[in-house]
Amino acid sequence: MSSCVFSAPTWLETLQSHESICKKPSVFTKNCISADVAGMKLTWNNSMPSKQTGSSCKCRALEVEKNHAFLKGELFQLDDVIEAQQFDREILSAIFEVAREMETIEKKSRGNQILKGYLMATLFYEPSTRTRLSFESAMKRLGGEVLTTENAREFSSAAKGETLEDTIRTVEGYSDIIVMRHFESGAARRAALTANIPVINAGDGPGQHPTQALLDVYTIEREIGKLDGIKVGLVGDLANGRTVRSLAYLLAKYNDVKIYFVSPEVVKMKDDIKEYLTSKGIEWEESADLMEVASKCDVVYQTRIQRERFGERVDLYDEARGKYIVNRDVLSVMQKHAVVMHPLPRLDEITVEVDDDPRAAYFRQAKNGLFIRMALLKLLLLGW
Repeated sequence: MSSCVFSAPTWLETLQSHESICKKPSVFTKNCISADVAGMKLTWNNSMPSKQTGSSCKCRALEVEKNHAFLKGELFQLDDVIEAQQFDREILSAIFEVAREMETIEKKSRGNQILKGYLMATLFYEPSTRTRLSFESAMKRLGGEVLTTENAREFSSAAKGETLEDTIRTVEGYSDIIVMRHFESGAARRAALTANIPVINAGDGPGQHPTQALLDVYTIEREIGKLDGIKVGLVGDLANGRTVRSLAYLLAKYNDVKIYFVSPEVVKMKDDIKEYLTSKGIEWEESADLMEVASKCDVVYQTRIQRERFGERVDLYDEARGKYIVNRDVLSVMQKHAVVMHPLPRLDEITVEVDDDPRAAYFRQAKNGLFIRMALLKLLLLGW
């Protein structure tokens, strides 16, 4: 082991000085706040002054540790799950570890009761099959109970004109956690600001779908074996697709990732995502050639052209629909290790002949949603 002593006028310069002297990046901890610099653990001398200027520090470079800083019984770092930007690499990796534990519970420990006595309310203002049922299955597989309303836009007090805030204040009185899907972007954030219990965004209009992005990244890691250095083709409705927006935010957490955008002109990826990726040093490229992109990528992530987002502009929907379809021809140019993913439901954008190919990962992807959502419910209600 090596050690060094140095002084620096600010914490930023302290870190830079340590990196220069020790030639090793680090994780440092001060007042129980961990800053992930690059994966090493740095122990500061106990006598370090608490001032943030004029500090004199002593450090010791230790062996690389892959153990997370999260201890059993500690509170989860997040109060709500609203957007993909909330997560960093360390939390993602730790969530995935819990999800793998949930796989074991689902397979071998029927009747698990760790969430016994807890109630989850699912409040869905838009139709859903996989998201709602996987959340409800997740809660029940962990021993909890579910209060549910389907199509709350029509069959709840929202139809009478009740505000979202009033609905949330009421529902939180009946439950311990709320899972909400809404037709308006930003609705989940409003709900989280109102509620005193955890809120999970299960999709807010064309905004975000963070739990879908979590299960997507989890699936990529399980299928490809890595997240750094991958190439991902996002195909279809990229303007309205909350799943691809959230996935792009999470992929930006990893190194040497390249993203290809393949879509009809009327549903191209919006500039805010492109600007975000650029700001994070993520290479991206727009292409009109699905075959070429599919031949390069580790993941072809196909999405549905969403009729419900076009309103009365049926002409624009007809212009976009059916332009990019994953079929046997696309499979023929894909690499053998690559996979096809889709958030589902699909229409005709992936032909059924693809289903039997081992690279068709979308139903395994849907099953992974159960494990991710079991993990999130456990973490939000009980902690690590």
